[in-house]
Amino acid sequence: MNENQKQTLLKVARDTLEAVITQKEKPVPKSDDPELNSHCGCFVTLKNHDRLRGCIGRFISDIPLIELISEITIASATEDHRFAGNRIQASELNKLDIEISVLSPLKKTDKPLSLRLGIDGIYIKRGHAAGCFLPQVATETGWTKEEFLSYCCTHKAGLEPDAWKEPETEVNLFTAEVFGADFAKI
Repeated sequence: MNENQKQTLLKVARDTLEAVITQKEKPVPKSDDPELNSHCGCFVTLKNHDRLRGCIGRFISDIPLIELISEITIASATEDHRFAGNRIQASELNKLDIEISVLSPLKKTDKPLSLRLGIDGIYIKRGHAAGCFLPQVATETGWTKEEFLSYCCTHKAGLEPDAWKEPETEVNLFTAEVFGADFAKI
């Protein structure tokens, strides 16, 4: 994505977030740009002084990316179960950082240790249990490949730490184009 496309998506996320938190009418994002109308997955991460305040995403989409950014921004601010009793308040808006991760398609692998730390994200699934880590989580935590996979199994999917080694566990890799800005500067 070029800088203009990134800024457009950040502005959509910012305007949507502000409208939802202040209970105003949500803008309807539109664009003629084919890249912004592509059907791909994304995550929107919201942080206040490096403290997570919401992060939700989808791996696939049946709507244009520009619309999905708006939808996922709302979900990150209002539906992340980790913050059910402590939702983002209007007084926090100017302290928030918005990070967008535009995802590549998932690629199933039978060699989980082939993942590239800081480049590949993981989506682990077994039955109804599933969890994921965005690529930047490995960089932020400093985990090894094994730790990255094991923490995803236990803390995200609710599986045993070594479940990623078992053939009945599906491990998918993906990459993400990650960009962001602080709310007040968008």
